[in-house]
Amino acid sequence: MVDLLGLAARRDTPASALSYGEQRELEIALTIAARPDLVMLDEPTAGLNSEETRKAIGLIRRVTEGKTLVMVEHDMDVVFSLADRISVVHYGRVLASGAPDAIRANVEVRRAYLGRKASVAGGE
Repeated sequence: MVDLLGLAARRDTPASALSYGEQRELEIALTIAARPDLVMLDEPTAGLNSEETRKAIGLIRRVTEGKTLVMVEHDMDVVFSLADRISVVHYGRVLASGAPDAIRANVEVRRAYLGRKASVAGGE
């Protein structure tokens, strides 16, 4: 697991001495160490900078291959990078569920999360 994370050189470093990004990677590793079929992650990239987020996306993709991943995430770039099916919840109501392309094109989702005004005529 340490090799998978690229933390082999820090194997003997206490978790508290790892950087915040490394601690998040370690949390993901601990989650998958028991080899679950279902992995649930809550905001796995919260607080990470862009480089750490990129690394986290790659790690999550690698360690969840062949598994079911359920993830709560507000960073839509992360969601679109990892998901093959997305359910968008806004104020407790499911706005849409479907493939990333369908979610990206959904007018309600765009208004609520993607920050783009949807044209009444459907064009942009």
